[in-house]
Amino acid sequence: MDGEILLLGPEDVAALLDPADLEASLAATFAAAARGEVDAPPRSQVTLRDGGLLVMPGHRAGQPLVVKHVGLYAGNVARGLPHHPATICAFDEATGALRAVLDATQLTAVRTAGAAVLSIRLAARADARVAAVIGTGPVAAAHLDALTAVRDFGEIRVAGRSADRTLALAARYGAGVHGVETIEAAVRGADVVCLCTGAAEPVVAGGWLGAGVHLTSVGYAPPGGELDPALARAGRLLVESRDAFAPPPAGCAELAGIDPASAAELGEVLIGVRPGRERDDELTVYKSMGTVIEDVAATAVVLERAEALGAGRRVRF
Repeated sequence: MDGEILLLGPEDVAALLDPADLEASLAATFAAAARGEVDAPPRSQVTLRDGGLLVMPGHRAGQPLVVKHVGLYAGNVARGLPHHPATICAFDEATGALRAVLDATQLTAVRTAGAAVLSIRLAARADARVAAVIGTGPVAAAHLDALTAVRDFGEIRVAGRSADRTLALAARYGAGVHGVETIEAAVRGADVVCLCTGAAEPVVAGGWLGAGVHLTSVGYAPPGGELDPALARAGRLLVESRDAFAPPPAGCAELAGIDPASAAELGEVLIGVRPGRERDDELTVYKSMGTVIEDVAATAVVLERAEALGAGRRVRF
């Protein structure tokens, strides 16, 4: 109704963000972006003494215009608050009127994991059966949710800096998922390695990776990062968007100095203009910048399901 805004809290968004629908929406939106059908300007940042705020607008024709706000507050962990608190505002594309406000903190973790798993579908070996998830926070948990939901891995290893958190996270998933004492032990022999940390320095050495590994990295910690830049150069590189090669806050610090033309966008692989993998023995690397393209895709799923199910709360503005 005119003048009403739909409010969707964390529980609403979690219930509405179906993994299968999200993967389909991510694939369709990345493909549309590769065809020039998504407007996703580079993100900007307001920097404060103890944190900052990233602002990310984006739009795909026929869908709401979204503006995402995501905080960067390392001190929040000690406060019992999310490191990356996030909100999405959705606006009517025809009038610009505010239509919905979504809590996007968990959505950020879920859509990030969804895109990483999409890269696995596009670039991992068909016979990949062992995965390693490095990290123990919400994004690592979202990766485990996505990996166990959409791919049949015979073994998933979890490793992080804290042994207690590693074991606790792995225990949530039962048989087939287990905690490993060191990151190196988790990585050696894995077919797929997912980096999901806030580390400002590389967490994996190239010598730990076997032939034909698919490596994903979603951490953002400029001026450094969890991914060794040498690995980004050594493998076939996939990115969400070539904006990833811009300096932070728009892009990824680990990709500095790499020719953007050397990488394939996920959408380009989806529409068949670039390969995801050509040989079983090659290293493939997916580096995520955290693009608003993913938020456009995730918001479309949440709002469509909210409309169908009557979820959320409507208030007059």
